[in-house]
Amino acid sequence: MNRTRMLWPATALIAATALAACGSDDPDQSGTDATTPDEATSEEATSEDMTEDMTDESTSTDDMAGHTDGEAMGPGPMVATADSSLGTILVDGEGMTLYLFTQDTPNTSVCFDQCLEAWPVLEGEPTAGEGVDDSLLGSFERDDGTVQAAYDGWPLYYFAQDQAPGDVTGQAVNDVWWVLDADGAAITEAPQSGVSY
Repeated sequence: MNRTRMLWPATALIAATALAACGSDDPDQSGTDATTPDEATSEEATSEDMTEDMTDESTSTDDMAGHTDGEAMGPGPMVATADSSLGTILVDGEGMTLYLFTQDTPNTSVCFDQCLEAWPVLEGEPTAGEGVDDSLLGSFERDDGTVQAAYDGWPLYYFAQDQAPGDVTGQAVNDVWWVLDADGAAITEAPQSGVSY
């Protein structure tokens, strides 16, 4: 009997210790959802980091959009003048010769399809370079949606066979394609062979 009485308190002590180790009556410490202060702080920091990352990405996207808009709203092609054996004529910002087509009407082009392969348009809203009257510059929207530059109402074109600044091989082609002077008038002087600036 004495031996049994001695074992009972020891067994009870072991059972109480095991129950204490399994959990607590404190609601902040119970169950698997218990979060230590360190863990809570870590989760808050992670949440803040994610919010900052999303804000940074949004700002970056806005900056890119602004940059794209800036490019779209940037200056158009330059129209300037250059001296040539045909007189002072209109050229683009790179010195390539510009032409008018006498079958066009003000701010209206009748050059389409194969014509455009030989006579590419000066595309965009033009800006004034040296020797050009800014008030004569303009543009219009073609049937295909392309914006074509114009000077004194004349739609402006390149000639595909002109290879470098100074070439005027499009002058007088079919007696309807001519270079322009600074006033926007056609220069109808016949070109000399191999004419360049």
